[in-house]
Parts: sequence; C-alpha cells; structure tokens
Amino acid sequence: MDLWQLHIFCKVVELASFSKAGQTVHLSQPTVSSHIKDLEQHFGCPLINRLARRAVPTKAGELLHSHALRILALRDETETVMAEFLGHYKGRLVIGGSTIPGGYLLPKMIGRFNHVYPNIRISLIISDSREIVQKTLAGEIELGVVGAHFSDDHLCENALASDTMKLIVARQHPWAGRSSIALDDLRQEPLIVRESGSGTRQVLERAIATKGLRLHDAFHIVAEIGNTAGVIAGIKSGLGVSVLSTMAVEDDLTYQTLAALDISGIDLQRNFYLVSDQRRAFSPLAHAFQTFITTHPINDA
Repeated sequence: MDLWQLHIFCKVVELASFSKAGQTVHLSQPTVSSHIKDLEQHFGCPLINRLARRAVPTKAGELLHSHALRILALRDETETVMAEFLGHYKGRLVIGGSTIPGGYLLPKMIGRFNHVYPNIRISLIISDSREIVQKTLAGEIELGVVGAHFSDDHLCENALASDTMKLIVARQHPWAGRSSIALDDLRQEPLIVRESGSGTRQVLERAIATKGLRLHDAFHIVAEIGNTAGVIAGIKSGLGVSVLSTMAVEDDLTYQTLAALDISGIDLQRNFYLVSDQRRAFSPLAHAFQTFITTHPINDA
C-alpha cells in the first residue's frame, strides 16, 4: 500500500467509476484497476463492487475510504507546512471560475498572484457555477469561484466579494432612459436568460421566487443562451432584455451602447464564493492561492 494507491482508490469511490477516476489522475482504466487489485491483495478482501457500470465500495472499502481521506489530508497538510517553512512554491494549480468571476475577476487576480509566486502556473477552467462546483467535488479542480450559493454537505463556501446585477437593455430601448422598472412590466417584455446552471440565472430565480413567481411560467422568455457574450449580443440585436452583472457590461455602459436599470421590489445583489471540497486538505499551491485571494480584495483586482 502506498499513498498514490490510496489517492486512486478515493477517486474511484468518489466518482463511482474506474474510467472517470483514470481521467482525473491521468491513468488508463486497466492501470487504475491494477492499483485497486493491489490494495485488495494487500488487505486480503474486496474493496470495490462492480455493479452495473458503477464502482461501489464494499463495507471494507467504506472503512478504508474514511481512513484514506484522513491519511491523504495529513499528507497534504504536511506538504503545506513544509512548503511554507521553506518558501518553496512551484508547479501547476488548476482552479475554476464561473462566467463572471472567471472572465472578469480571476484573470486580474491571477496576474497579481503570479507577481508574488512566479513559479506557480495556474490553469483556469471557466464554466457555469454548477459545473465548477461539480468539478470541485469530483477533484478535477482544487478551488473555484462561483456566483451562487449551493447546498452540499461536502462543499466549503467562503464569500469573497459582492456583485450587482441589473436589467440590461439596448440603448435604443424605450426603457433606456429610466433608472428602474416594475417587475410586472418586465413580465411582458421579451427576456433572454442564461442556462440553468448559471449563477446569474439562479440569483434571478431566487429573487422572483420571493414574489411567488417562476421564471418560465411568469415571464416571456425568448432565448436561453449559455454565455454572457451571447446574451449581450442578443440584447444589442433587439432580441430582448436580460439581467446581468454590471461587471459584464462595464464598457458598454461607459460608452452608452447599453443601459442598466433596477427592478423595483427584488434584490439582485449577490456574493461570489470561493468553493472547495471540505473532505480534502489544500495542496501547498492551493493553500497559497487561497490565502492570497482571501487577503487581497478581489473587487480591486
């Protein structure tokens, strides 16, 4: 038994799949299976049941998994303590960001971080908030920054910064000269929305739910678009209006190609959250980035 085998075993259990675990640790499925067989021979008992394409731990496997997580967490803690003591930070860190923080905040923050830690190379994955959370819990990324709150027992969330969302309309739209509109007026207007996994959409859905409304039932939705750039293009073409972060349209508001309005009676403020899997200790690189991003105002990045 070695730590690498325990790491692979935990991935198999957490992802319920040999092939997915192999993709995460960059090994072929037969190699992953070989490592699990070595562990089973070492302990003298089956650890994984192969049931209908799902890898399910046996009772012995469940016991090993709980202890393996503690062992791996202690390993990571040891790595972190020694790296901090020696000042050695070098390698590649994979983090994730949902559309707004990934496109507008994290690149600037990564640039500032790189000046302090020039030997750490960061790979940034950008997707919707739900996907970033899923990748974090699957161990594909160590840290993520998302624009919505998620309820998951394994997810650790720390608020990093606030964000303002408003109704965005084209400059030629009749509402462009107004500072706010009523929610009932918006219900009659062609509305462009983000995809269901988007933090922007979740905030809107929760805001209108306080008024007893559901998005698809109460509003005239003309399009669901999977990225902010597409939504902005739709607004400018006259397809409809949309609720977006003002960060995403900062230049358009400055040059008056778009206009932003409040929606009376609903709260469209939100937080960006730093998310991680609380079952895992940070690697030295993730610990360095987590410390940096929580001690430097992300809004000022």
